[in-house]
Amino acid sequence: MNREKTATEANDIMLVRGSPGRGQAKVTHAVVVIFLEFFAWGLLTTPMLTVLHETFPQHTFLINGLVHGVKGFLSFLSAPLIGALSDIWGRKSFLLMTVFFTCAPIPFMRISPWWYFALISVSGMFAVTFSVIFAYVADITEEHERSTAYGLVSATFAASLVTSPAIGAYLSNQYGDSLVVLVATVIAVADIAFVFFVVPESLPDKMRLTSWGFPISWEQADPFASLRRVGKDTTVLLICVTVFLSYLPEAGQYSSFFLYLRQVIDFSPAAIAAFIAMVGILSIVAQTLLLSVLMRTIGNKNTVLLGLGFQLFQLAWYGFGSEPWMMWAAGTVAAMSSITFPAVSALVSHSASPDQQGVVQGMITGIRGLCNGLGPALYGFIFFLFNVELTDMGPVAGRPTQNTERSVIPGPPFLFGACAVLFALLVAIFIPEHQRLADIKTCSARKSSGTAAHAQNASPLATPTSDAEDIEPLLQDSSM
Repeated sequence: MNREKTATEANDIMLVRGSPGRGQAKVTHAVVVIFLEFFAWGLLTTPMLTVLHETFPQHTFLINGLVHGVKGFLSFLSAPLIGALSDIWGRKSFLLMTVFFTCAPIPFMRISPWWYFALISVSGMFAVTFSVIFAYVADITEEHERSTAYGLVSATFAASLVTSPAIGAYLSNQYGDSLVVLVATVIAVADIAFVFFVVPESLPDKMRLTSWGFPISWEQADPFASLRRVGKDTTVLLICVTVFLSYLPEAGQYSSFFLYLRQVIDFSPAAIAAFIAMVGILSIVAQTLLLSVLMRTIGNKNTVLLGLGFQLFQLAWYGFGSEPWMMWAAGTVAAMSSITFPAVSALVSHSASPDQQGVVQGMITGIRGLCNGLGPALYGFIFFLFNVELTDMGPVAGRPTQNTERSVIPGPPFLFGACAVLFALLVAIFIPEHQRLADIKTCSARKSSGTAAHAQNASPLATPTSDAEDIEPLLQDSSM
């Protein structure tokens, strides 16, 4: 009997990891898919800023905020459904769908800018590649291997965004934006072809349905399910409020900061690419080397407070800064502030029991997903409210006189963000560091499959099993 059980388990492992006949699923497949997708989008950083301003010259920041806000909110709504369906019908088909629809707007940048921005907004329904990728990795790795695999995927994502904007800026300067869009389109098509022809299915055959029935419940697909459990424990409530107040300005900053550097601070395309590279590299160092040292020496909660302090300082500096050197200096502080969310996830992970990791981390990632929709729209509205617009993108001497009138606070949204982070810092002070969370499990949280927990959450950081899984590059989605 034991031999039969052992043989069955061995067959299950073989099914998960792939058989020689249909190709073996590897972490390498996930790494290549992520790198190609975000490298293609990173190339478009410079052309997108130009096209955005040329298409919407009067309300550039407002439209930018609305576009990214709609995209983020749609991603928040669709991520649990796509994740749950991928648990039933397999990862490959949904990976192909997410990559295709995420990259679909790229060629329209030169065909029709209006369609380009419209498609970016709508693509939010499928722009959840990270959720499917992390579920894919969970399928093919053992629990003790998962931290390293997730770290590799996150590092690859960061590497693509650190290198591609500089390459795109160089190609744009030498050969024009059309060539950059063409290269990005070719890379996107290569990514789609790679998924279709090379990437094997990772989910075991016996776990997938052979027919397209009705395999999931509304609870699995409900994006607000995790948020409704927030108030069931005081510690969770304090942590979620901290995450909301700190990540709301961070999400808005991601969507508008490079446009702000280009239009208000007069950064050149090369300077923006160099800025992205600098902050990206420093944030990776901060989240790998510095984060582990801080958590060992001062503890998780104090690391969260330190990260929030850096974020407060950085946003205030962005809000009052009006010279390029100020932005560079504040960028180094921004890299230090990137330790906040990994430290929050580690704090939750150590406070929750093993069988509550998924549901508690799901609440936090649900909050972050909601902020991805609200933050960009809020920043765009504040820019519009304070009339932070330019009629051209020329040098400093050509700035309109209205810039001088508002020079005291060049970036009002960043100052608003600093105020929000200040409140987050005050709330975080009351978070108990060594208190176990109450039992807040639900039926959806009792799922024994780790892959389902990863796929259902609206973020690639769902259901971590160790601190290393919580590492996230600072510049996530900044080029999209």
